[in-house]
Amino acid sequence: MESKLVIALMGLPARGKSTMARKIARTLELDALKVQVFNNGELRRKLGQGNTSGPEFFSPDNPEGVQFREKCARLNLDQAKAYLQDKGDIAIIDASNVTRKRRQMIEETMAGWPILFLECMNADEEALEANLERKANLKEFAHLSPEEAIDSFAKRISYYESIYEPLHMERNRILVDSFAGCILQEKLADVVPYYDRIRDLVTTRIVKNLFLVRHGETFFNLVDRIGGDSQLTEKGLAQARALAAYFSTVRIPIIFTSNYIRTLQTAAPIAEMQEHSSLIALPEFNEIHAGVCDGMTYQEIQAKIPEVANARKRDKYGYTYPQGEGYATMEQRIHRGLQKVFYLNNYDDNIMIVGHRAVNRMILSDFVFRQKEEVPYIYMPQDRYYHIQIDPHKKHFELKPYANNQLKDS
Repeated sequence: MESKLVIALMGLPARGKSTMARKIARTLELDALKVQVFNNGELRRKLGQGNTSGPEFFSPDNPEGVQFREKCARLNLDQAKAYLQDKGDIAIIDASNVTRKRRQMIEETMAGWPILFLECMNADEEALEANLERKANLKEFAHLSPEEAIDSFAKRISYYESIYEPLHMERNRILVDSFAGCILQEKLADVVPYYDRIRDLVTTRIVKNLFLVRHGETFFNLVDRIGGDSQLTEKGLAQARALAAYFSTVRIPIIFTSNYIRTLQTAAPIAEMQEHSSLIALPEFNEIHAGVCDGMTYQEIQAKIPEVANARKRDKYGYTYPQGEGYATMEQRIHRGLQKVFYLNNYDDNIMIVGHRAVNRMILSDFVFRQKEEVPYIYMPQDRYYHIQIDPHKKHFELKPYANNQLKDS
């Protein structure tokens, strides 16, 4: 029996709807289904003659803006309907759809096919603020300063908030926390094709290409000194330039780093050789805090505080430095950092994280199963990087050198 489905995204702007739509579409395509995303915003920008990015265009009290957005919504639905009437299996409507009236339009236009409304929300204000900063770099805000762009987009959101009506009457609905990657509510009144697969997808992390890079050589590295905020050596700066050249043909819209100088110095040349790439420093990716041992060498720790050195040797993963932290206590913040990365990154984009040895070990262990006792010993060199790819069909990772090589976009 032929199974057709309409998935209608819903939620305020900057809540991860488009990323969710692309993730669902690309993965269901791997299941040999014909899927297409119909994005209202893309159609608006294509058909708009003037400035359709200004906040007043989205005011419910602006009749011209309301009429034009209504026109775009109807045209988008008609295209989705034609797609399903032809050879399409699944049509994904990517729009805010925050009013019951707009959702009724979807139900009326798509009558005869099951409709699943999927609402994306995010209650994490810190992640939302970071997403607004990323949105400020979109082409439609190119005529504004970053501050003006953020203010403009925030006002746009306020207009949507003023007319927002949560899902409640829709027959099939699911509420997802797009930051935490979990389902908060769900209700089905009909048989929804592919529903089990969709539930899996909305809660599964999918990685097109993640490049996990350790910072270049530092002055502290030369003497085996831990912690601190050391700068790169000449060799470290050369490693950063080599990385930049190596990745120059690969599109990397965002490079995530820690707050420390060594990761920022490593990432800067890479960003400079991109057509447009943003650096986002996340404190969650700061190196393990060594507490009273910060700035010491391992030999000094053994000589001056042997009880610390010996206790850590017995349980390197579970040990916590006095007045500091350990691998086990970093787990929660590393996990939160990865949540930010995948919330801020578009599904179709490559990701790069420039981090530290211990931090990168924890990040890698989040993707590749390693027993906790093994994590502190994962090989994390400064002249290679880890390439990670994950989808519901496979998991792939490899350690690759970057010097004197050319990387083809994948």
